Amino acid sequence: MRVAAPAKINLYLRVTGRRSDGYHLLDSLAAFADVHDTLLLAPADELDLAVEGPFAGELGEDAGENLVLCAARRLAETAGVPARARITLVKRLPVASGIGGGSSDAAAALGGLSRLWGLDVAASDLADLALGLGADVPVCLAGRAAFMGGIGERLEAAGPLPAAGMVLVNPRVAIPTPEVFKRRSGPFSPLAADRPGGFRDLADLLRLLESLGNDLAEPAIGVAPVIAEALDTLGAAPGCRLARLSGSGATCFGIFDDRAAAERAAAGIRAARAGWWTVPATLVDDVSRIEPLL
Repeated sequence: MRVAAPAKINLYLRVTGRRSDGYHLLDSLAAFADVHDTLLLAPADELDLAVEGPFAGELGEDAGENLVLCAARRLAETAGVPARARITLVKRLPVASGIGGGSSDAAAALGGLSRLWGLDVAASDLADLALGLGADVPVCLAGRAAFMGGIGERLEAAGPLPAAGMVLVNPRVAIPTPEVFKRRSGPFSPLAADRPGGFRDLADLLRLLESLGNDLAEPAIGVAPVIAEALDTLGAAPGCRLARLSGSGATCFGIFDDRAAAERAAAGIRAARAGWWTVPATLVDDVSRIEPLL
Protein backbone atom coordinates (compact mmCIF):
# COMPACT_ATOMS: atom_id res chain seq x y z
CA MET A 1 0.00 0.00 0.00
CA ARG A 2 1.25 3.47 -0.93
CA VAL A 3 0.09 6.55 0.96
CA ALA A 4 0.96 10.18 0.18
CA ALA A 5 1.99 12.48 3.03
CA PRO A 6 1.82 15.93 1.41
CA ALA A 7 3.27 19.25 2.48
CA LYS A 8 0.86 21.18 4.70
CA ILE A 9 0.79 24.89 3.85
CA ASN A 10 -0.39 27.61 6.23
CA LEU A 11 -1.85 30.07 3.74
CA TYR A 12 -2.22 32.49 6.66
CA LEU A 13 -1.40 32.05 10.34
CA ARG A 14 -2.36 34.22 13.31
CA VAL A 15 -1.42 33.66 16.95
CA THR A 16 -4.56 34.50 18.93
CA GLY A 17 -3.58 33.62 22.50
CA ARG A 18 -1.83 31.18 24.80
CA ARG A 19 -3.27 28.58 27.15
CA SER A 20 -2.22 28.22 30.75
CA ASP A 21 -0.19 25.12 29.81
CA GLY A 22 1.90 27.19 27.38
CA TYR A 23 0.36 25.99 24.12
CA HIS A 24 -0.41 28.82 21.70
CA LEU A 25 -3.83 29.28 20.13
CA LEU A 26 -3.87 29.71 16.38
CA ASP A 27 -6.10 30.84 13.55
CA SER A 28 -4.96 29.52 10.18
CA LEU A 29 -6.13 28.45 6.76
CA ALA A 30 -4.29 25.22 6.03
CA ALA A 31 -4.15 23.57 2.63
CA PHE A 32 -1.75 21.20 0.91
CA ALA A 33 0.73 21.05 -1.94
CA ASP A 34 1.09 17.96 -4.11
CA VAL A 35 4.77 17.65 -3.11
CA HIS A 36 4.88 14.77 -0.65
CA ASP A 37 6.61 12.07 1.31
CA THR A 38 5.43 8.52 0.60
CA LEU A 39 4.70 5.71 3.06
CA LEU A 40 4.90 2.14 1.78
CA LEU A 41 3.00 -0.23 4.08
CA ALA A 42 3.04 -4.03 4.06
CA PRO A 43 2.04 -6.84 6.47
CA ALA A 44 4.84 -8.13 8.69
CA ASP A 45 5.43 -10.16 11.86
CA GLU A 46 6.64 -7.09 13.77
CA LEU A 47 6.77 -3.31 13.46
CA ASP A 48 9.67 -2.09 11.38
CA LEU A 49 10.52 1.28 9.82
CA ALA A 50 13.04 2.05 7.09
CA VAL A 51 13.68 5.62 5.95
CA GLU A 52 15.02 6.52 2.53
CA GLY A 53 14.86 9.41 0.11
CA PRO A 54 16.73 12.72 -0.28
CA PHE A 55 15.98 13.95 3.26
CA ALA A 56 16.31 10.66 5.13
CA GLY A 57 19.63 11.77 6.61
CA GLU A 58 18.07 14.84 8.21
CA LEU A 59 16.07 12.65 10.58
CA GLY A 60 19.38 11.69 12.17
CA GLU A 61 19.54 9.28 15.08
CA ASP A 62 15.84 9.76 15.84
CA ALA A 63 14.76 8.17 12.53
CA GLY A 64 13.75 4.98 14.33
CA GLU A 65 11.58 6.79 16.88
CA ASN A 66 9.86 9.37 14.71
CA LEU A 67 6.17 10.16 14.60
CA VAL A 68 5.43 7.36 12.15
CA LEU A 69 6.35 4.69 14.69
CA CYS A 70 4.63 6.59 17.48
CA ALA A 71 1.46 6.77 15.39
CA ALA A 72 1.61 3.07 14.57
CA ARG A 73 2.06 2.02 18.20
CA ARG A 74 -0.66 4.29 19.54
CA LEU A 75 -3.09 3.20 16.83
CA ALA A 76 -2.46 -0.47 17.63
CA GLU A 77 -2.91 0.20 21.34
CA THR A 78 -6.15 2.11 20.77
CA ALA A 79 -7.54 -0.63 18.52
CA GLY A 80 -6.27 -3.50 20.68
CA VAL A 81 -4.31 -5.15 17.88
CA PRO A 82 -0.63 -6.11 17.51
CA ALA A 83 1.57 -3.42 15.96
CA ARG A 84 2.79 -5.38 12.96
CA ALA A 85 3.79 -3.75 9.69
CA ARG A 86 6.78 -3.11 7.49
CA ILE A 87 6.88 0.64 6.84
CA THR A 88 9.14 2.44 4.40
CA LEU A 89 9.14 6.23 4.61
CA VAL A 90 10.40 7.93 1.46
CA LYS A 91 11.40 11.34 2.82
CA ARG A 92 11.18 14.05 0.14
CA LEU A 93 10.19 16.99 2.35
CA PRO A 94 12.82 18.85 4.39
CA VAL A 95 12.75 18.34 8.16
CA ALA A 96 11.73 21.08 10.65
CA SER A 97 10.66 23.30 7.77
CA GLY A 98 7.17 24.62 8.60
CA ILE A 99 5.26 22.40 6.16
CA GLY A 100 4.23 19.68 8.58
CA GLY A 101 6.33 16.89 7.12
CA GLY A 102 6.46 14.80 10.29
CA SER A 103 2.82 15.51 11.08
CA SER A 104 1.75 14.53 7.58
CA ASP A 105 3.80 11.34 7.82
CA ALA A 106 2.08 10.47 11.11
CA ALA A 107 -1.37 11.17 9.66
CA ALA A 108 -0.59 9.02 6.62
CA ALA A 109 0.48 6.22 8.95
CA LEU A 110 -2.78 6.45 10.91
CA GLY A 111 -4.92 6.33 7.78
CA GLY A 112 -2.88 3.74 5.92
CA LEU A 113 -2.45 1.34 8.84
CA SER A 114 -6.15 1.59 9.69
CA ARG A 115 -6.84 0.19 6.22
CA LEU A 116 -3.97 -2.31 6.28
CA TRP A 117 -5.11 -3.72 9.63
CA GLY A 118 -8.82 -3.59 8.75
CA LEU A 119 -9.65 -1.38 11.73
CA ASP A 120 -12.94 0.31 12.51
CA VAL A 121 -11.77 3.09 14.84
CA ALA A 122 -14.23 5.91 15.45
CA ALA A 123 -13.33 9.17 13.71
CA SER A 124 -13.39 10.99 17.05
CA ASP A 125 -10.92 8.51 18.56
CA LEU A 126 -8.61 8.89 15.56
CA ALA A 127 -8.82 12.68 15.87
CA ASP A 128 -7.91 12.51 19.57
CA LEU A 129 -5.04 10.18 18.78
CA ALA A 130 -3.84 12.56 16.06
CA LEU A 131 -3.88 15.57 18.38
CA GLY A 132 -1.82 13.65 20.91
CA LEU A 133 0.87 13.27 18.27
CA GLY A 134 1.06 16.98 17.38
CA ALA A 135 -0.97 20.10 16.66
CA ASP A 136 -0.71 19.72 12.85
CA VAL A 137 -1.61 16.04 12.73
CA PRO A 138 -5.44 16.49 12.91
CA VAL A 139 -5.65 18.67 9.78
CA CYS A 140 -3.26 16.34 7.95
CA LEU A 141 -5.41 13.37 8.97
CA ALA A 142 -8.57 15.13 7.77
CA GLY A 143 -6.79 15.67 4.45
CA ARG A 144 -8.85 18.67 3.34
CA ALA A 145 -8.27 22.41 3.35
CA ALA A 146 -9.56 23.79 6.64
CA PHE A 147 -9.59 26.75 8.93
CA MET A 148 -7.69 25.68 12.06
CA GLY A 149 -8.43 26.96 15.54
CA GLY A 150 -7.43 26.21 19.11
CA ILE A 151 -4.07 24.47 19.11
CA GLY A 152 -5.02 22.69 15.88
CA GLU A 153 -7.93 20.54 17.04
CA ARG A 154 -10.72 22.81 15.82
CA LEU A 155 -11.24 22.32 12.11
CA GLU A 156 -13.78 24.06 9.90
CA ALA A 157 -13.99 23.02 6.24
CA ALA A 158 -12.71 25.74 3.93
CA GLY A 159 -14.62 24.52 0.91
CA PRO A 160 -13.12 24.17 -2.56
CA LEU A 161 -9.96 26.16 -3.27
CA PRO A 162 -9.27 27.64 -6.71
CA ALA A 163 -6.71 26.07 -9.01
CA ALA A 164 -3.26 27.61 -8.53
CA GLY A 165 0.40 26.85 -8.97
CA MET A 166 2.90 27.11 -6.13
CA VAL A 167 6.63 27.26 -5.63
CA LEU A 168 8.05 26.02 -2.34
CA VAL A 169 11.44 27.35 -1.32
CA ASN A 170 13.52 26.36 1.69
CA PRO A 171 16.97 27.93 2.09
CA ARG A 172 18.11 24.69 3.78
CA VAL A 173 17.92 25.84 7.38
CA ALA A 174 16.00 23.92 10.05
CA ILE A 175 14.17 26.10 12.56
CA PRO A 176 13.00 24.85 15.98
CA THR A 177 9.38 25.96 16.36
CA PRO A 178 9.73 26.74 20.11
CA GLU A 179 12.50 29.25 19.35
CA VAL A 180 10.25 31.11 16.91
CA PHE A 181 7.40 31.33 19.41
CA LYS A 182 9.86 32.48 22.09
CA ARG A 183 10.86 35.43 19.88
CA ARG A 184 7.26 36.46 19.17
CA SER A 185 6.33 39.69 20.93
CA GLY A 186 3.46 42.15 21.02
CA PRO A 187 -0.27 41.56 21.43
CA PHE A 188 -2.09 38.52 20.15
CA SER A 189 -4.10 38.80 16.94
CA PRO A 190 -7.90 38.66 16.85
CA LEU A 191 -9.62 35.81 15.07
CA ALA A 192 -10.19 36.46 11.39
CA ALA A 193 -13.66 37.91 10.95
CA ASP A 194 -14.25 36.38 7.52
CA ARG A 195 -14.24 32.59 7.05
CA PRO A 196 -15.79 31.98 3.66
CA GLY A 197 -17.17 28.59 2.77
CA GLY A 198 -15.45 28.68 -0.59
CA PHE A 199 -13.76 30.96 -3.10
CA ARG A 200 -15.03 32.08 -6.49
CA ASP A 201 -11.57 32.24 -8.03
CA LEU A 202 -7.90 32.80 -7.23
CA ALA A 203 -8.39 36.56 -6.91
CA ASP A 204 -11.02 35.89 -4.25
CA LEU A 205 -8.61 33.72 -2.25
CA LEU A 206 -5.79 36.25 -2.62
CA ARG A 207 -7.99 39.04 -1.28
CA LEU A 208 -8.44 37.09 1.94
CA LEU A 209 -4.77 36.16 2.22
CA GLU A 210 -3.55 39.69 1.60
CA SER A 211 -5.53 40.86 4.63
CA LEU A 212 -4.18 38.09 6.88
CA GLY A 213 -0.46 37.42 7.17
CA ASN A 214 1.76 35.09 9.17
CA ASP A 215 2.39 36.30 12.73
CA LEU A 216 5.46 34.07 12.95
CA ALA A 217 7.25 35.55 9.93
CA GLU A 218 9.06 38.31 11.82
CA PRO A 219 10.32 36.11 14.69
CA ALA A 220 11.30 33.39 12.20
CA ILE A 221 13.38 35.90 10.24
CA GLY A 222 14.99 36.85 13.55
CA VAL A 223 16.06 33.22 13.97
CA ALA A 224 17.11 32.77 10.32
CA PRO A 225 17.55 36.06 8.39
CA VAL A 226 17.91 34.13 5.12
CA ILE A 227 14.11 33.69 5.18
CA ALA A 228 13.77 37.35 4.21
CA GLU A 229 15.96 36.69 1.18
CA ALA A 230 13.84 33.69 0.23
CA LEU A 231 10.65 35.76 0.46
CA ASP A 232 12.17 38.55 -1.63
CA THR A 233 13.37 36.05 -4.24
CA LEU A 234 9.95 34.43 -4.49
CA GLY A 235 8.15 37.77 -4.59
CA ALA A 236 10.35 38.94 -7.46
CA ALA A 237 9.75 35.81 -9.55
CA PRO A 238 7.71 36.51 -12.71
CA GLY A 239 4.06 35.74 -12.13
CA CYS A 240 4.21 35.47 -8.34
CA ARG A 241 0.92 36.70 -6.88
CA LEU A 242 1.82 36.30 -3.19
CA ALA A 243 4.94 35.23 -1.30
CA ARG A 244 4.70 34.10 2.31
CA LEU A 245 6.25 31.97 5.04
CA SER A 246 4.49 28.71 5.94
CA GLY A 247 4.14 27.90 9.64
CA SER A 248 7.22 28.75 11.66
CA GLY A 249 9.47 28.30 8.61
CA ALA A 250 11.84 28.16 7.03
CA THR A 251 9.85 27.05 3.97
CA CYS A 252 8.29 29.90 2.00
CA PHE A 253 5.71 29.57 -0.73
CA GLY A 254 4.69 31.62 -3.72
CA ILE A 255 1.28 31.45 -5.38
CA PHE A 256 1.03 31.55 -9.18
CA ASP A 257 -1.83 31.47 -11.66
CA ASP A 258 -1.07 27.93 -12.75
CA ARG A 259 1.41 25.07 -12.58
CA ALA A 260 3.22 26.14 -15.76
CA ALA A 261 3.99 29.57 -14.31
CA ALA A 262 5.19 27.95 -11.10
CA GLU A 263 7.51 25.61 -13.00
CA ARG A 264 9.08 28.51 -14.90
CA ALA A 265 9.60 30.47 -11.68
CA ALA A 266 11.07 27.45 -9.88
CA ALA A 267 13.56 26.88 -12.69
CA GLY A 268 14.73 30.48 -12.43
CA ILE A 269 15.13 30.33 -8.65
CA ARG A 270 17.01 27.03 -8.80
CA ALA A 271 19.43 28.53 -11.31
CA ALA A 272 20.09 31.51 -9.05
CA ARG A 273 20.03 29.68 -5.69
CA ALA A 274 21.40 26.21 -6.34
CA GLY A 275 21.77 25.45 -2.64
CA TRP A 276 18.10 25.97 -1.83
CA TRP A 277 15.33 23.38 -1.95
CA THR A 278 13.02 24.75 -4.65
CA VAL A 279 10.10 22.79 -6.10
CA PRO A 280 7.05 23.65 -8.22
CA ALA A 281 3.73 22.38 -6.92
CA THR A 282 -0.03 22.60 -7.25
CA LEU A 283 -2.33 23.91 -4.51
CA VAL A 284 -4.50 21.03 -3.26
CA ASP A 285 -7.63 21.14 -1.10
CA ASP A 286 -8.19 17.35 -0.97
CA VAL A 287 -5.31 14.99 -0.28
CA SER A 288 -7.15 12.05 -1.86
CA ARG A 289 -6.47 13.62 -5.27
CA ILE A 290 -2.71 13.10 -4.89
CA GLU A 291 -1.27 10.00 -6.56
CA PRO A 292 1.51 8.71 -4.25
CA LEU A 293 4.93 8.54 -5.87
CA LEU A 294 7.28 5.65 -5.18
